This record gives sequence, C-alpha cells and structure tokens, in this order.
Amino acid sequence: MTAPARRRTLALAAALPLALLLGGCAGTVNLEAAPEANAVACAEISVRLPDAVGELERRSTNAQATAAWGDPAAVIYRCGLPPIGPSDLPCFTVDGVDWLLDDSGAPDFAFVSYGRTPVTEVIVDNDVVRGPEALRPISAAVAAVPAEMRCLDATDVFGGGTVAPGEEPAPEEPAAPSETPAPEETTLPEGSTAP
Repeated sequence: MTAPARRRTLALAAALPLALLLGGCAGTVNLEAAPEANAVACAEISVRLPDAVGELERRSTNAQATAAWGDPAAVIYRCGLPPIGPSDLPCFTVDGVDWLLDDSGAPDFAFVSYGRTPVTEVIVDNDVVRGPEALRPISAAVAAVPAEMRCLDATDVFGGGTVAPGEEPAPEEPAAPSETPAPEETTLPEGSTAP
C-alpha cells in the first residue's frame, strides 16, 4: 500500500467512528470493532485501559476491544487493526510505545501504534484534549504487548547515532591501520638481481 493510500485509510478510519460519536449523548458509544478485535493481546490491553483520560471519564461501548472517554466522546480506542508496514507518517514515542500520527482530519488526530501486534488506534479530538495527554495512560496499557519493531529516523537508517536539531552528524573515525609485519630483508648473492 502506498503512503498516500495509507494516509487515506487512516483518515477514513478516524472520520467514521468520530462522526458517529460526536452526534451522540451520554450512554453507550456505538463503535465498529476492528478486524482482529478478538486477539488475546487486545484483551490484555483492554483490561489495562484507564477509567479516565485527563478529565474525561470512560464510557461504555458496544464493540469488542474498544473504549471511549468524554461526553461527547473525545477519545476513541480500538484494538485489532491490521499490521502496518513502513510509513512516511510522523512517528514518535510516548512512554515506550511508538505511535504514527495522521493529522489529515485535524482537529481530530488518529494515532496508530507501530511495531506491536495487534495494532491499536486512538482518535483524539484535539480541541478537547491534546494527543500526548490522551496517549500517556493508553500507552501504559498498550505496552503490555511487547514491541516487535520500532520507528527509525534518518540517523538510524543512515549510520546510527543521535543528532541534535541543527547539528551535523559527527564524521566517522577512520579505521586504525592494521599492523602488518615488515617484509624480511633478504640478501642476494653478489652479482645477482632481484626478480
């Protein structure tokens, strides 16, 4: 799947549930379960989800491996999305969990866990709660599933190391010359020449 197609897929995934939620009042939040919502790892994450995200209280939902906070719901969680390969979406780490950010539906941001199976999605109404504030308590739950991969940045791909903003990467140290023994001096008999 190309990067633009991945973005459109994430944007559509974000728009549908949020549109359903923003029109509702208190009560059960109607969500659609992800394709792999019945994975054991989704259950492990779901039982660890917080009762509140910031000031937003958790609400009941009608789909497996989902959660919502706020009235109207401003944070939505779904577990069991298909794995995601390399992406050009920005990636950052919150409390040890890597997240891809799709901000194409701003102010509704879709965060998708990266490098863990199953994939989890958190949709945040940024007008109500900031992404990092919403992700911190959810990341603690998602961390129950071990990471299989991690996000890489240019310094990881092109030689490793850490580069501070505005700083050039340090040149690599030249390899030390190998110690080779000097050739033995040979004495030729008088009158002969070397080959």
